[in-house]
Amino acid sequence: MAKKIPQINASSMADISFLLLIFFLVTTSMDVNQGLARRLPAPIPPDQKVEDTDINKRNLFVVKINWENKLLVQGQEMDVRQLRAKAKEFIVNANDDPNMPKLFEEDFGQPFGTLKYTKEHVISVQNDAETQYQAYLEVQNELVAAYNELREECAQKYFHTPYTELDEEWQKKIQKIYPQKISEAEPKNYGGK
Repeated sequence: MAKKIPQINASSMADISFLLLIFFLVTTSMDVNQGLARRLPAPIPPDQKVEDTDINKRNLFVVKINWENKLLVQGQEMDVRQLRAKAKEFIVNANDDPNMPKLFEEDFGQPFGTLKYTKEHVISVQNDAETQYQAYLEVQNELVAAYNELREECAQKYFHTPYTELDEEWQKKIQKIYPQKISEAEPKNYGGK
């Protein structure tokens, strides 16, 4: 007579597996993809003629990122940690430097009054096709942070309130004083690897 082999009761195995799956889904953290928050311009109507924009060289702040993730800002090597301060200096042009953007004078009403600002400045970001995405993001973050800091300083100076807590009308006026103009060129191959 053959010996009877005891069997394992597997009726609750599916329930246990399901509970373990739920547990790991709930307790596991996922990496969030990094990206850039950008609002794309509205499409150009088909009947509208596209004109080339001629930008005065003094109004252009060129930031290049090579295949080694090194920065060349206005023709000089620079560390990414210095970029924000240099961009702010360019955007404001406090000393009316002839090699920086032209200053325009405009009355912005109360409480600003008449201010000088660089409404025609453009920051051009150019990167190599081999540039790492992380280096590109760091540069973009520093440039956006430069604008954010200038807007925050303006809000504190005139309203003694954080920029994000201002009414939309005042935020738009400050955005007009410090318009964010970051141009992103198509990646090129600057002779890397």
